Amino acid sequence: MSVLPRGRRLGVDVGKVRVGVALCDPDGILATPLATVSRDMGAAADSVPADIAELGRLVREHETVQVVVGLPVRLNGDEGAAAIDIRAYAERLAGAISPVPVVLADERMSTVVATRRLAERGVRGKRQRAVVDQAAAVEILQSWLDAQRRQSR
Repeated sequence: MSVLPRGRRLGVDVGKVRVGVALCDPDGILATPLATVSRDMGAAADSVPADIAELGRLVREHETVQVVVGLPVRLNGDEGAAAIDIRAYAERLAGAISPVPVVLADERMSTVVATRRLAERGVRGKRQRAVVDQAAAVEILQSWLDAQRRQSR
């Protein structure tokens, strides 16, 4: 029976254009939206992309003990090209924020759920696009936290 060590965690939803970021409280109970970061697709292979540098800054600023990155798994559980890209992103992020560990979490349906919840609250159109990545990051982190709690019971 493992208990989740105390400390803030970042949840990260990596998209092609933006990266949504969420943060949880030190007790790992509630995930909340934190930021949306633009992806830096033009960085040279030997340099740290601006989005990864910004995630590193957020990790340091919030003294996070772990980063949870959403892994896009197909509904049947298989991993496609998107999952391969995210695994590479997570590896690059892990190198930039070491020794803070990066874990991957199944993010099936996180954006769909986030979009639906925002719509239920009356957030639509441009306002929704601006925050859907953060909301998806919240879904990823909250689901991971809940799963960790269930495992420790």
